[in-house]
Amino acid sequence: MPRPDHVVALINPTSAKGAGARAGRRAVAALRGAGIAVTEVVGRDAADGEERAREALLKQPDAALVVVGGDGMVSAGLRLLTAEPERILGIVPAGTGNDSARGLGIPLRDPEAAARVIIAGEAGRIDLGEATVAAGTDHEVVRRFTTVMACGLDSKVNDRANRMRWPRGKRRYDLSMLLELPRFKAPRFHIRLDDRELDAECMLVAIGNGPSYGGGMLICPEARMDDGRFQATVVDRVAKPILLTIFPKVFSGRHVTHPKVNVHNAAEIELRAENVSCWADGERIGELPVTLRTLPKALRVFRTV
Repeated sequence: MPRPDHVVALINPTSAKGAGARAGRRAVAALRGAGIAVTEVVGRDAADGEERAREALLKQPDAALVVVGGDGMVSAGLRLLTAEPERILGIVPAGTGNDSARGLGIPLRDPEAAARVIIAGEAGRIDLGEATVAAGTDHEVVRRFTTVMACGLDSKVNDRANRMRWPRGKRRYDLSMLLELPRFKAPRFHIRLDDRELDAECMLVAIGNGPSYGGGMLICPEARMDDGRFQATVVDRVAKPILLTIFPKVFSGRHVTHPKVNVHNAAEIELRAENVSCWADGERIGELPVTLRTLPKALRVFRTV
């Protein structure tokens, strides 16, 4: 397809210690240099930016949406495009994790190169995951995600890390892991995978629409964004010293060869456990139970792979 004539660029100025603002300036300059009209949107905070972007998109019905920031900004983009499946999303990664961009082959740490993906106009359709918590109640929450929804130990770590004011960046999650692991007790999960059911004590359960989370950890190494199904990685209860030997292998995806790590594929999944939260694309969704389904080809996005 041809490159877009106009984009609305939603920029997170605070992502990765100000990297979002710098990346935004560089990406916007590259897009304008290629002859693309750009409407810049920078809000006072995340909610304000999202609302301003929504207003700008209403005024520009043919514009693509470009988000500049981390996976949280991609989530904002998904919310903005929920009712507009034909509008195209572009991503300029400028966050800590950037797993959505990583899965789409978008260059990291190079805003001009990411902008060139948009300028080239190569768009494709990818699946999205849709997670529903508290289904059928007044507190029902529905979230769409591109990468991984996880619960168990890593959601406990995320819960703790997001209550901490120090340190910043990835070190906060490392410290949270050290604090949370000694006290962690594997919850009992009831898991439905299409028409199969499992009941087991698990260290963590990760449901991958894409392969990685946490800045390149290949927790669901065979997950693909365009195959109409999830990869579920289930880590059974295991002694904590053994878990620490498994963990480093997640960066290469070799953890799935361990006998305590089980991999399943399904298009619809239900997870139940007591006092367990779930996170997706770097954002807290809520408490289990959660029902997940794939939305095949639900998003148009500029990509290289």
